[in-house]
Amino acid sequence: MLRPDEAASPAAPRLTTPHVVARWCAAQGWPVHPLAPGRKTPAGNCPSCRVHQHNATACPCLPAGRPCHGFHAATTRTEYIDDWWAASPSAGVGIACGPANLVVIDIDAHASSVPDRSRLLPGIAIPEAVNLAGLASGFDTLGLLAAFRQQPDPAHDENTLRVRTPSGGLHVWYHNIHPGSRFRCSTGSSPKVALAWQVDIRAEGGYIVAPTTRTSQGSYQPEGAARRPAPLPEWLYLELVRTGHLIESSRPPLPTVPCKRRRSQPTAAYRVMDPLVSQVAQCAAAPEGTSFTEKLNRAAYTAGGLVAAGHLEEATVRDLLLNAAEQARPWQTTRNGKIISDGLAAGIARPFRLGERS
Repeated sequence: MLRPDEAASPAAPRLTTPHVVARWCAAQGWPVHPLAPGRKTPAGNCPSCRVHQHNATACPCLPAGRPCHGFHAATTRTEYIDDWWAASPSAGVGIACGPANLVVIDIDAHASSVPDRSRLLPGIAIPEAVNLAGLASGFDTLGLLAAFRQQPDPAHDENTLRVRTPSGGLHVWYHNIHPGSRFRCSTGSSPKVALAWQVDIRAEGGYIVAPTTRTSQGSYQPEGAARRPAPLPEWLYLELVRTGHLIESSRPPLPTVPCKRRRSQPTAAYRVMDPLVSQVAQCAAAPEGTSFTEKLNRAAYTAGGLVAAGHLEEATVRDLLLNAAEQARPWQTTRNGKIISDGLAAGIARPFRLGERS
């Protein structure tokens, strides 16, 4: 980790004290909180908070600068940071991911029985022809997902901060450049919200261990030359939306496109949309195994981009998507609407100007 006075230097980082690490992180705009010395869990609450169970938002300790309630106490205020690490110099450094606009891909390498292939990549059917021999960890499933999407494997992304964990896993840090789109945490074993087996997500409502933090199992060591998070890749953004990580209540409202920009190229826009909508409607041929959710999400995401760029009207394209989804999956009207809303919200943040991307 670089010292604060070395923040602009490309030189390799050097191990330093947790206090300096905490100050450096805060200088990046990442709120920090103490971890229990030698552990990766937050420091314990004060005696009063241990006895009286109460919501973190109502706790008098937080405005008073006492680090109770884990990541809820995270701050960039240097006076608090100086006091906390003066009182416990060996405390590790945790970073609250949500306020820091961080999305961290936490790749595990735990010894565990490999589940059925239907659970390796939630929402994606892996054909029997795909040989899964040797698959054993989150490195394999994330690599499989990247290959399926024909994208670079995040585990090998040398453009972003990557941190090797004491257990042999890897934290791949990304910066969420659209903070209005908030993502929830998840575990790779979750049957409801997961990116891939043994691949966890650290985002809103969670924290991540800062690089160089030492625990009784070892230290969290930066890997490669990058020392700051790169922007979250678009394909991972889409995957997080597809797999239910988008927090709907925090989704940015769809903007009103000025009338002078609306339907600027409607014919060309529909040439982009028609094949995607057709793929959704064709899912009516089978009740499952057609990648319906993925196709509907991709169509909605593209539609959102076209709306944001002024090529289509949101109400019109929403109706178009709803009609196609109802034709394919009439028994899940509510879910269809949610997929479309989430996809539109994600796309609206990234205008699709015709001719700029394929």
